[in-house]
Amino acid sequence: MRLGVNVDHVATLRQARGVDYPDPVEAALVAEAAGADGITVHLREDRRHIQERDVEELRRRLRVKLNLEMAVTDAMVDFALGVRPGDACFVPERREELTTEGGLDVAGHAARVTAAARRLAAAGVRVSLFIDPDPAQVRASRHAGVHAVELHTGDYANAAGDAERGRQLARLRRAAAEAALLGLEVHAGHGLTV
Repeated sequence: MRLGVNVDHVATLRQARGVDYPDPVEAALVAEAAGADGITVHLREDRRHIQERDVEELRRRLRVKLNLEMAVTDAMVDFALGVRPGDACFVPERREELTTEGGLDVAGHAARVTAAARRLAAAGVRVSLFIDPDPAQVRASRHAGVHAVELHTGDYANAAGDAERGRQLARLRRAAAEAALLGLEVHAGHGLTV
Protein backbone atom coordinates (compact mmCIF):
# COMPACT_ATOMS: atom_id res chain seq x y z
CA MET A 1 0.00 0.00 0.00
CA ARG A 2 1.27 3.48 -0.89
CA LEU A 3 0.14 6.90 0.32
CA GLY A 4 -0.32 9.85 -2.00
CA VAL A 5 -1.03 13.19 -0.35
CA ASN A 6 -3.20 15.80 -2.07
CA VAL A 7 -2.20 19.40 -1.27
CA ASP A 8 -4.94 21.19 -3.23
CA HIS A 9 -6.64 22.69 -0.22
CA VAL A 10 -3.44 24.25 1.05
CA ALA A 11 -3.60 26.19 -2.22
CA THR A 12 -7.31 26.86 -1.62
CA LEU A 13 -6.40 28.69 1.60
CA ARG A 14 -3.66 30.64 -0.14
CA GLN A 15 -5.95 31.71 -2.98
CA ALA A 16 -8.73 32.71 -0.57
CA ARG A 17 -6.33 34.94 1.34
CA GLY A 18 -4.83 36.52 -1.76
CA VAL A 19 -1.30 36.07 -0.44
CA ASP A 20 1.56 33.68 -1.12
CA TYR A 21 1.00 31.45 1.91
CA PRO A 22 0.32 28.80 2.94
CA ASP A 23 2.44 27.32 0.18
CA PRO A 24 1.28 23.99 -1.29
CA VAL A 25 4.81 23.28 -2.46
CA GLU A 26 6.15 23.56 1.08
CA ALA A 27 3.27 21.40 2.34
CA ALA A 28 4.15 18.79 -0.28
CA LEU A 29 7.79 18.81 0.80
CA VAL A 30 6.73 18.29 4.43
CA ALA A 31 4.54 15.34 3.36
CA GLU A 32 7.42 13.91 1.34
CA ALA A 33 9.80 14.24 4.31
CA ALA A 34 7.21 12.50 6.51
CA GLY A 35 7.16 9.49 4.20
CA ALA A 36 4.48 10.13 1.57
CA ASP A 37 5.02 8.02 -1.53
CA GLY A 38 3.65 10.67 -3.87
CA ILE A 39 2.04 14.08 -4.09
CA THR A 40 -1.19 14.81 -5.95
CA VAL A 41 -2.41 18.16 -7.24
CA HIS A 42 -5.43 19.00 -9.38
CA LEU A 43 -4.80 21.79 -11.86
CA ARG A 44 -8.37 22.82 -12.56
CA GLU A 45 -9.28 24.68 -15.72
CA ASP A 46 -10.48 27.64 -13.62
CA ARG A 47 -7.24 27.61 -11.56
CA ARG A 48 -9.22 27.99 -8.33
CA HIS A 49 -6.48 26.53 -6.15
CA ILE A 50 -3.37 24.96 -7.68
CA GLN A 51 -1.64 27.21 -10.20
CA GLU A 52 0.65 26.27 -13.09
CA ARG A 53 3.66 27.63 -11.20
CA ASP A 54 2.87 25.24 -8.31
CA VAL A 55 2.93 22.24 -10.63
CA GLU A 56 6.16 23.38 -12.27
CA GLU A 57 7.88 23.95 -8.93
CA LEU A 58 6.65 20.62 -7.54
CA ARG A 59 8.01 18.86 -10.61
CA ARG A 60 11.41 20.47 -10.03
CA ARG A 61 11.62 19.93 -6.27
CA LEU A 62 9.92 16.64 -5.43
CA ARG A 63 11.86 13.40 -5.19
CA VAL A 64 8.66 11.33 -5.02
CA LYS A 65 6.22 11.02 -7.90
CA LEU A 66 3.98 13.91 -8.82
CA ASN A 67 0.45 12.92 -9.80
CA LEU A 68 -1.27 15.64 -11.83
CA GLU A 69 -5.07 15.47 -11.83
CA MET A 70 -6.68 17.25 -14.76
CA ALA A 71 -9.60 17.45 -17.14
CA VAL A 72 -9.53 15.66 -20.47
CA THR A 73 -8.84 18.72 -22.63
CA ASP A 74 -6.19 19.49 -25.23
CA ALA A 75 -4.98 22.48 -23.19
CA MET A 76 -4.47 20.38 -20.06
CA VAL A 77 -2.75 17.58 -21.98
CA ASP A 78 -0.45 20.15 -23.62
CA PHE A 79 0.43 21.57 -20.20
CA ALA A 80 1.11 18.09 -18.81
CA LEU A 81 3.33 17.28 -21.78
CA GLY A 82 5.39 20.35 -20.97
CA VAL A 83 5.75 19.48 -17.28
CA ARG A 84 5.92 15.69 -17.61
CA PRO A 85 4.69 14.56 -14.20
CA GLY A 86 5.36 10.96 -13.28
CA ASP A 87 1.62 10.28 -13.27
CA ALA A 88 -1.47 11.98 -14.64
CA CYS A 89 -5.04 11.22 -13.64
CA PHE A 90 -7.95 12.34 -15.78
CA VAL A 91 -10.89 13.56 -13.71
CA PRO A 92 -14.24 15.14 -14.58
CA GLU A 93 -14.68 18.85 -13.94
CA ARG A 94 -17.75 21.02 -13.53
CA ARG A 95 -17.20 24.67 -12.74
CA GLU A 96 -20.06 24.82 -10.21
CA GLU A 97 -18.75 21.98 -8.02
CA LEU A 98 -16.68 22.72 -4.93
CA THR A 99 -14.67 19.54 -5.40
CA THR A 100 -14.84 16.63 -7.83
CA GLU A 101 -18.20 14.98 -7.17
CA GLY A 102 -18.06 11.77 -9.17
CA GLY A 103 -16.06 9.68 -11.57
CA LEU A 104 -15.20 10.29 -15.19
CA ASP A 105 -17.62 8.77 -17.70
CA VAL A 106 -14.98 6.84 -19.62
CA ALA A 107 -17.54 4.65 -21.40
CA GLY A 108 -19.41 7.71 -22.67
CA HIS A 109 -16.29 9.55 -23.85
CA ALA A 110 -14.08 6.63 -24.87
CA ALA A 111 -12.53 8.14 -28.00
CA ARG A 112 -11.56 11.43 -26.35
CA VAL A 113 -10.20 9.75 -23.20
CA THR A 114 -8.24 7.17 -25.19
CA ALA A 115 -6.67 9.79 -27.47
CA ALA A 116 -5.61 11.97 -24.53
CA ALA A 117 -4.24 8.99 -22.61
CA ARG A 118 -2.20 7.88 -25.61
CA ARG A 119 -0.63 11.33 -26.01
CA LEU A 120 0.56 11.32 -22.41
CA ALA A 121 1.66 7.68 -22.43
CA ALA A 122 3.73 8.31 -25.57
CA ALA A 123 5.66 10.92 -23.55
CA GLY A 124 6.33 8.47 -20.72
CA VAL A 125 3.59 9.70 -18.36
CA ARG A 126 1.67 6.96 -16.54
CA VAL A 127 -2.05 7.61 -16.96
CA SER A 128 -4.91 6.72 -14.64
CA LEU A 129 -8.62 7.51 -14.70
CA PHE A 130 -10.74 8.64 -11.75
CA ILE A 131 -13.92 6.55 -12.04
CA ASP A 132 -16.92 5.48 -10.04
CA PRO A 133 -16.70 1.85 -8.80
CA ASP A 134 -18.76 0.59 -11.74
CA PRO A 135 -17.68 -2.51 -13.72
CA ALA A 136 -18.62 -0.86 -17.04
CA GLN A 137 -16.31 2.08 -16.26
CA VAL A 138 -13.54 -0.31 -15.22
CA ARG A 139 -13.81 -2.17 -18.53
CA ALA A 140 -13.92 1.08 -20.51
CA SER A 141 -10.80 2.22 -18.66
CA ARG A 142 -8.99 -0.96 -19.66
CA HIS A 143 -9.97 -0.37 -23.29
CA ALA A 144 -8.62 3.19 -23.05
CA GLY A 145 -5.17 1.69 -22.49
CA VAL A 146 -4.36 3.29 -19.14
CA HIS A 147 -2.22 1.66 -16.45
CA ALA A 148 -4.51 2.36 -13.47
CA VAL A 149 -7.91 3.43 -12.21
CA GLU A 150 -8.61 5.50 -9.14
CA LEU A 151 -11.90 4.43 -7.61
CA HIS A 152 -14.07 7.25 -6.33
CA THR A 153 -14.64 6.53 -2.64
CA GLY A 154 -16.95 9.46 -1.90
CA ASP A 155 -20.12 7.35 -1.55
CA TYR A 156 -18.30 5.09 0.91
CA ALA A 157 -16.95 8.00 2.96
CA ASN A 158 -20.36 9.70 3.06
CA ALA A 159 -22.37 6.55 3.82
CA ALA A 160 -24.71 6.85 6.79
CA GLY A 161 -24.67 3.75 8.96
CA ASP A 162 -22.88 0.44 8.88
CA ALA A 163 -25.22 -1.22 6.37
CA GLU A 164 -24.77 1.49 3.73
CA ARG A 165 -21.04 1.70 4.40
CA GLY A 166 -20.88 -2.08 3.89
CA ARG A 167 -22.74 -1.82 0.56
CA GLN A 168 -20.40 0.90 -0.66
CA LEU A 169 -17.33 -1.03 0.46
CA ALA A 170 -18.61 -4.08 -1.44
CA ARG A 171 -18.97 -1.94 -4.60
CA LEU A 172 -15.39 -0.77 -4.21
CA ARG A 173 -14.13 -4.32 -3.65
CA ARG A 174 -15.96 -5.63 -6.73
CA ALA A 175 -14.61 -2.83 -8.92
CA ALA A 176 -11.09 -3.29 -7.54
CA ALA A 177 -11.23 -7.04 -8.19
CA GLU A 178 -12.46 -6.47 -11.76
CA ALA A 179 -9.71 -3.91 -12.39
CA ALA A 180 -7.02 -6.22 -11.01
CA LEU A 181 -8.34 -9.09 -13.13
CA LEU A 182 -7.99 -6.84 -16.19
CA GLY A 183 -4.41 -5.97 -15.26
CA LEU A 184 -5.07 -2.45 -14.01
CA GLU A 185 -3.39 -0.97 -10.96
CA VAL A 186 -6.01 0.15 -8.44
CA HIS A 187 -5.98 3.40 -6.46
CA ALA A 188 -8.68 4.73 -4.15
CA GLY A 189 -9.44 8.30 -3.26
CA HIS A 190 -11.68 11.28 -2.66
CA GLY A 191 -12.90 10.39 0.75
CA LEU A 192 -11.64 7.68 3.03
CA THR A 193 -12.75 6.85 6.53
CA VAL A 194 -11.94 4.18 9.09
